[in-house]
Amino acid sequence: MSIQSPCFPVVNGNLRLPIASFPSSTLRSGQRISGNGAWIHKRGRVCVKSEANTDEETSSSSSESTTSGNASSFLSVLCPLLKLFSGGDPSQQRNHALEVATSSLASIARLPWGSRVSSMSTDVSSSPPLRLQLFEFEACPFCRRVREAMTELDLSVEVYPCPKGSVRHRELVRRSGGQEMFPFLIDRNTDTLMYESGDIVKYLFNQYGNGRGPSTGLLESTLFTGWMPTLLRAGRGMSLWDKAPTDPPPQMLELFSYENNSYARLVREALCELELPYVLHNIGEGSTRMRSLLNVSGSDKVPFLVDPNTGVQLGDYQKILAYLFKTYSSPASA
Repeated sequence: MSIQSPCFPVVNGNLRLPIASFPSSTLRSGQRISGNGAWIHKRGRVCVKSEANTDEETSSSSSESTTSGNASSFLSVLCPLLKLFSGGDPSQQRNHALEVATSSLASIARLPWGSRVSSMSTDVSSSPPLRLQLFEFEACPFCRRVREAMTELDLSVEVYPCPKGSVRHRELVRRSGGQEMFPFLIDRNTDTLMYESGDIVKYLFNQYGNGRGPSTGLLESTLFTGWMPTLLRAGRGMSLWDKAPTDPPPQMLELFSYENNSYARLVREALCELELPYVLHNIGEGSTRMRSLLNVSGSDKVPFLVDPNTGVQLGDYQKILAYLFKTYSSPASA
């Protein structure tokens, strides 16, 4: 059996929406796992496994599966509760002192991870020729684990936000992997589709870490402190804004950021709530991409947003938030 790639329009030589394509010969009959729509490639290049349709991954061991299932149930209850305390319309005037304070506390909770580049990580010259594609949503602690690993590995990645209420990007995940679960990784360099944050992190370090494994505690800490940013930020970056655009812009926005930066987090939350796909340039401490940031902004500060659709370049998070919600509000609702 084979995975057929749906047809999408081509813009500037690129697919308008992302999808991994596989020739029919890469997957043979008998490789589909009965009952859950997931695929495992026998050569180890496609590793997609799950047993539940949820916003969380299902771990491979029974004990981890129980823990993940409990976490998923907790998240399903937590989401509507957090929405009540999330400050309402994200486009309106905010209490920026409170926003920065809660985001800073969230960064402290995850202080050892997602701030600096691993000393043995890849350099720009050996980065994958095709960018990785990550389907996730900002408030998900398991998605956060993957983004932290990407900061450590100094990887740029295409991010396709999948907030609750999303149709466009969540449908792509269902059509690509058979399940609506997050995070979901597509690596077109190795024809790999993968669910489960732990498996994704191990894959990333194995493929792009030059022999090094995940930093101490990165995988184990999620169940203990991975929820803290979600709670402290009252679920921001979790649900689709009701005035989000129905169609993505012609070109992807670009964000220079690193996972545990308190100001960049606020911008990523907005991009998620607007379901705006963007290229995430991770610029953690020690990043080989710092030169790129200096060239485009004249500074080493993040976040820094580049919008090729309008030519706008902004480096102040408050200005970025105001710009995003003003520019990408649905015309029918603006």
